[in-house]
Amino acid sequence: MAEWRLLRGWSSAELKERLMRLPDTPLNFDGVEADMTVDNGWHHYYSEAVIAREPELEARFDRARAALTNYAFSKPSIVTAHFDPDVPLLARRLLLEVNILGVHYLCPALVNKVRDEPDAFGFRYDTLEGHIERGVEWFVITRSAGEIRFRIEARWRRAPLPNWWSRVGFVLLSGVYQRHWHREAHRRLSRLACYGSIRRPTKDAAGLAHQGVDVKFTYFHKGKVI
Repeated sequence: MAEWRLLRGWSSAELKERLMRLPDTPLNFDGVEADMTVDNGWHHYYSEAVIAREPELEARFDRARAALTNYAFSKPSIVTAHFDPDVPLLARRLLLEVNILGVHYLCPALVNKVRDEPDAFGFRYDTLEGHIERGVEWFVITRSAGEIRFRIEARWRRAPLPNWWSRVGFVLLSGVYQRHWHREAHRRLSRLACYGSIRRPTKDAAGLAHQGVDVKFTYFHKGKVI
């Protein structure tokens, strides 16, 4: 069951001690990704957006790749990733600190797959025992036709939560936080890819700031897109 704290997180020493225990922590679900379908009781959704275009597409792809590797696309006020950066991405253990209205949940995960191709890069993490969800989530950037796309795709079920008000809050707020986090993830990765910073770009000679992404959400319910 997820470890949680009210109005505060964990110190670096506490996080390191918990990270050291993760190699002995098992996955909190059974099955393979291909079987995690809506018909089998799994939630399935994805979001995607064009986060960068020409010019300097190669440099922008490289910056997006670095940001993706370091989980820098996540809005830290909602989800902060704690990990050892010296550990290679594949098989890296993560402690994802989820903050919902001041309640902090520490959710362990394991990077179980990495996609590394000339025009595509990304990884999948699998949830470990103690996460508030069960399942897998992909984060992938692709480059083609003069643009870079970012896609987040998840297949999950809810895991046991530590108390009744967490369960009520999950039902009421998870969708709102999920959509907000997804939108911010695309926007942050776009800024990091284009400008090397999450700050908004400065105005050009015409007084315009060229920033913004159109995020598309797709949910699957009973075999249909909703």
